[in-house]
Amino acid sequence: MTPGTTRCSLLFGILALLVCVVALSGCGPLTGVEVEVPNHYSPEDRNHNGKPDSLDMVEAARAEVTKGTRYDAAYYSEGYPPDGRGACTDIIWVALGGAGIDLKALVDEDIRQFTSDYPRVGLVPEPSIDFRRVPNLVVFFGKYGMTLTTEIIPGDPENLIHWQPGDIVVWDGPEHIGIVSDRRRADGVPLAIHNSGPQASENATLLSWPGEITHHFRYPAWTVDQ
Repeated sequence: MTPGTTRCSLLFGILALLVCVVALSGCGPLTGVEVEVPNHYSPEDRNHNGKPDSLDMVEAARAEVTKGTRYDAAYYSEGYPPDGRGACTDIIWVALGGAGIDLKALVDEDIRQFTSDYPRVGLVPEPSIDFRRVPNLVVFFGKYGMTLTTEIIPGDPENLIHWQPGDIVVWDGPEHIGIVSDRRRADGVPLAIHNSGPQASENATLLSWPGEITHHFRYPAWTVDQ
């Protein structure tokens, strides 16, 4: 990672190994309670492909895992990293792109209009990298998405119903971002699709990341009909 690019840490190489080890061992203490937590999906289909937007997001993010996209937080003057390379934030615009949403254009325009809302942006917006910075995405999704609970209670369907496919999750220690999967552990906790290196992965990272969950968004916003 080069200085001034995404805020995904230089420690990701070590953390990736740690996360993988924990993932293979079950990723956090299972409660021993098996529960059924229904998956719900957004009501909209922006790209008219017969699938809800949130499912499109999950499938686009998962394609990065299948492709084996390598971790790369380098700065690219044209904005997007080469195909098959990317950082944690790149999973997010790829996922939204699967639903026909141009996250870069939306973030760039919001930063242009409301630069002071974005503390990670200097005096002059930099479209080549602004949309690939976690703090900027936190501001954007906080403004235009739905903010949801950051609490996860394994084995508790009433809590876990608030964690649905396509949701966006942010951790600290170090700062990281990913997409909630449509696959769940036996205790109902969903997996996450993310890229902390060495490549994109889908595993039970929600409770195994070294830091805490700091933000949980649903974008575009929609409500689970329980």
